Amino acid sequence: MTQPVPQCDPKANYLAHRAEIDAAVAAVLSSGWYILGKEVSAFEEEFARYIGVAAGIGVGSGTDALLLALRACGVGPGDGVITVSHTAVATVAAVEMAGATPILVDIDPVSFTLDVEKLADLLDDYPVNFPLAKAIVPVHLYGHPADLPAIIEIARRHNLVVIEDCAQSHGAAWDGRITGAWGDMAAFSFYPTKNLGALGDGGIVVTDRADLAERARLLRQYGWRQRYISEIPGVNSRLDEMQAAILRVKLRTLDAENSRRRQIAALYNRGLAGAGIELPAVRAEVSHVYHQYVARTPRRDELQQFLHGEGIGTLVHYPQPVHCQPAYRDRLRIHGELAQSERAAAEVLSLPIYAEMSDADAHTVVESIRRWAGTAK
Repeated sequence: MTQPVPQCDPKANYLAHRAEIDAAVAAVLSSGWYILGKEVSAFEEEFARYIGVAAGIGVGSGTDALLLALRACGVGPGDGVITVSHTAVATVAAVEMAGATPILVDIDPVSFTLDVEKLADLLDDYPVNFPLAKAIVPVHLYGHPADLPAIIEIARRHNLVVIEDCAQSHGAAWDGRITGAWGDMAAFSFYPTKNLGALGDGGIVVTDRADLAERARLLRQYGWRQRYISEIPGVNSRLDEMQAAILRVKLRTLDAENSRRRQIAALYNRGLAGAGIELPAVRAEVSHVYHQYVARTPRRDELQQFLHGEGIGTLVHYPQPVHCQPAYRDRLRIHGELAQSERAAAEVLSLPIYAEMSDADAHTVVESIRRWAGTAK
């Protein structure tokens, strides 16, 4: 068996920043202020500046970020939200938590993101039995942005708000403009395995609109502007000081770590060419950040089992589209067939990738796959 290679390794990222993170955590512990203090405020400003927008509102998780963005935009019961089924279930869960109805469309099989032609078809010939659409939630899956210019144009034509699901696209860009800076609002997750990950849960809502930022701030803490006085019904979803301090440390090296992910992806692209599996494609306009390096093959399960035997970790993102999962089957609104979403779920495999991964480990993955494919060099 080869030396074990994990699919991801959040501990390695902590160790890479250990001295700075430990110092930042110690400073928070010594401060005596642990919720919505100076670390959260500083991180909100720094992250918003990184994205290129006016405001960031730190919250408890990426799911909460999407929920509060939806509510800040006035999405609620009776409204339809157009999104995809090939995504983490959190996307659809947040829509339902807002009281709205998910309307699912298929994905582009190359980028795994919202198919803009299917989106246009839905809106140009809108079925009367669907709820009235109010928002579009494009998911920038695996680190590849959805077709933002086309989505924004369609949304404006139909007077819909756009809320970007950026849980997997920290630092990704389309034509040089970072994801999160395109829509009316955007939601990010800081789950530990993300390109920018906390050491616990966390999320943030970002926007360039002052009115939406103010509403999101009210929503995250019971609707308070004045303490203990709720102006609107809100929730309790706050990014804590310790996670904000950790994220401030990690944000400084996000671009460098994304660059390292691209280097590993390039190594895979070279080493796996001709190995009989489909490799990720990147549109010319896109700066991909490879939250996941996703190959695909109809023999996915066989390949995954082989790599497991070689000590190589892989994951399937995601094994069932949301509309096929027991909690959602036969009750979600679907536009047309979701054939590409269902095919992707049967074929995709996320290979090991993280910023601290060595070239040697990447070569180990390549060599193992080529042995499996019978194309070893």
